[in-house]
Amino acid sequence: MRKGVLELCILRVLGRGEAYASDLLNDLRKADMLVVEGTLYPLLTRMKNAGWLDYRWEESKSGPPRKYYRLTDQGQVILSDLDREWIAFTDAVASLSQ
Repeated sequence: MRKGVLELCILRVLGRGEAYASDLLNDLRKADMLVVEGTLYPLLTRMKNAGWLDYRWEESKSGPPRKYYRLTDQGQVILSDLDREWIAFTDAVASLSQ
């Protein structure tokens, strides 16, 4: 289940503004989403290839250049759609316990 929600979580983090991959990992870990780099990077690549994300390179004073990810316009639409679907899903699951 977490794997299916991971895209939504990444989009939500990037919906707040651009982020470096390690910042994404930290935010996801703070939310108890157990994610490793080996899972994150391929997912970011797929999301970029789908047109949901873009990135820019920034020189780093302490090492190699850093890639900062951000939502595209299409990614913003996908985020809105997934948010609506998530709310409908969680409402449906919650209704089963009433």
